[in-house]
Order: sequence, then C-alpha cells, then structure tokens
Amino acid sequence: MSQIDEWVHMSEIDRSRAARAEARTRIEDAAARLFAERGFAGTTIGEIAAEAGLSKPMLYRHFDSKQELHLALLERHRDELAAAPIRELLHGEGDLDTRMKAMYDAWFGYVQSHPYTWRMMFRDTTGDAEVQAFHRELQCRQRETDIALLREFVPGIPEAELEPLGEAIRSSLYGLALWWLDRPDRPRELLVAAMVRITRGLISTVEGPGAQSPRAKGPAGTS
Repeated sequence: MSQIDEWVHMSEIDRSRAARAEARTRIEDAAARLFAERGFAGTTIGEIAAEAGLSKPMLYRHFDSKQELHLALLERHRDELAAAPIRELLHGEGDLDTRMKAMYDAWFGYVQSHPYTWRMMFRDTTGDAEVQAFHRELQCRQRETDIALLREFVPGIPEAELEPLGEAIRSSLYGLALWWLDRPDRPRELLVAAMVRITRGLISTVEGPGAQSPRAKGPAGTS
C-alpha cells in the first residue's frame, strides 16, 4: 500500500469512527429525552431510533438492548456529574464557603444543562434490579463526596456522625434539584445559597472544641 493509499485508508477509518460516535450521541440524547418524559417501560427501542433519526438495526449496532442503553446513559452522566464538584472540593481555592459555593454551583450547573438526564437518573421507572443497584451506588458516591467535604473542613466531627451527616447533605442536594426541575424559573444562585446554608448549619451543630475552624483553612486545606 502506497503512502497516499494509506492516508486515504486512515481518513476513511477516522470518518467511520466519527460517524459512529455521532450516531451514538444522537441515540443517547434521544433516549435521555424519551426515558425522562415517558419512563423506561413507556419507551420503545423503535421510538428511540425514530427520535434519533436512525433505523432500529442501526441502533442495535450500538446497543444490544434498551436496558444496556439505559445503563450506559446512567454511567456516562454519573461520571460527568461527579467530576466537577470533586475537582472544586479538592483543588479549589478559598475558605469553606467559597469552595462549597463553587462545588454546588458546578453540581447544579450540570443539572441545569442536562434536565432530561437528571429526571431519568433520579426518578427511576424501570423496576430493574440492575438499575436500582446503580441508583444505590450513585447515592453512595455522592454521600462519600459529602463525607470527604466534612473530613476536609471539619476534622473534629466524630467518625460515627460522618455517614448520617453526609446522607443529610446528599438528600438535601437531590431534593432541591428535583424541586428545581419543576420550577426552572428559579435562579441557580438561590439553590447554591440554600445548600451552603444547609451544609454550614449541619457543620455548626457538630463542631466541637477540638475542631479546626473551617474559615481558617486556606487553599487545599492549608492553614
């Protein structure tokens, strides 16, 4: 094969990969909208394919089943949802309030830009055991992030209280996000301020005399 032929061959492979990735994105976006609007059971593979502008055989080249597609969507958005807030928590600058605001703003920003996916992620209608296990794992991840926030800024909290406090923050966060989806006219800043107030209120009730003041901590936990 000449160098020119090789370049042409590689260009064709690149175009094929790009077309495949574009089709997969269209399928996932269509499925997210339909699953959120109609639920898992109320959505068919044919409807997803039609919404994506593809045939059913083309869809099946990417996903073997509706369940596989649903789980792929959940996994993709789980990882994207977790990335920005954790980055703000662990690598952001400023005191506790500053970093909490940045973390919650990143989290609610993702919710705002993916409303269909959010409904699908937190209003499970599948009844599927694997999907239910995914939701439990998702909640656990969020709770662990909130526990990390508490450990970072309030080292004096008794170990036994960390998990229930992390769950209190997580459930408040999810509840506010679902509330917001039904009231999209409310500004994001309102929810961020509410979560900062909730978190600080929880922290203030458990800060013991040996706990380091969150406000005294600088970037990345330095004093």
